[in-house]
Amino acid sequence: MASPNRELADFLKRARAQCDPARAGLPPDGRVRRVPGLRREEVARLAGVSADYYARLEQGRRITPSPAVVEAIGHALGLDAASQAHLNDLIGTTTAPARRRTPSVQRLRPGLHQLLECLDGSPALILGRRTDVLGANRMAKALFTDFDAMPPGERNYARWLFLDQDARALFIDWEIQARAAVENLRLDAGRDSGDQATQELIAELRERSDDFDHWWQQHRVHQRTHGSKRLLHPLVGQLTVEYETLTLPGDSETALFLYTTEAASASRQALDLLASWTLSSPQHRPGQRHP
Repeated sequence: MASPNRELADFLKRARAQCDPARAGLPPDGRVRRVPGLRREEVARLAGVSADYYARLEQGRRITPSPAVVEAIGHALGLDAASQAHLNDLIGTTTAPARRRTPSVQRLRPGLHQLLECLDGSPALILGRRTDVLGANRMAKALFTDFDAMPPGERNYARWLFLDQDARALFIDWEIQARAAVENLRLDAGRDSGDQATQELIAELRERSDDFDHWWQQHRVHQRTHGSKRLLHPLVGQLTVEYETLTLPGDSETALFLYTTEAASASRQALDLLASWTLSSPQHRPGQRHP
């Protein structure tokens, strides 16, 4: 994985290339644009800094702009909230409290396991750093896969999504879900570039998945707190689930993902059927194909 300064340089270059000069409020100047996006000097002018200063920043030089300058650069590049936060992380100017160093292996307290059991009517996952799956209730295992049956070091949502062929077959919108996983992992990696387990996961996925490597190189970040997933389940057919992401109080590195379906819909009927199947066939691994 590249050093933080090279990560910053790559992020700024790609963000600049994605900017629309017209939307940035720049009038035509008659000059031919040989590359897409804004020129370095245009970003510098919009951000109110010298062209030389911005060039050194984009080259990954060891300089630390003030929070106001970082905010101005983000505004010039048209960054959304997640991308601005990622820029702050890469530069090291975030105003949030420093992240408490936690062990590479996170574990849930007993109360959170009980919470998952209480949510038994709806699929629910608890994810930790780098999308490690820390807990899954019966319905989540039935809908996706039995993460508990995996070796502890492989219980990771992004890893399953990219390296398990059943996951590719399960999601009708696999590309959308996979890109979202990359963008969320990129955001998480930027918060703590020194986390060894995160670096090892990224290195493995880049080596074993061409799709992951391609999207990782695009350096896009986005934090999805809600949305939908379209699935073609091997047992109950096609269904769509909506999800909401809730950060758990007192632990910003752990999030609850709760999946629901629209009342009286075909998707609700499919989920109810899946619930009945898991209760009547506990000997099978839910969410996986069987011979």
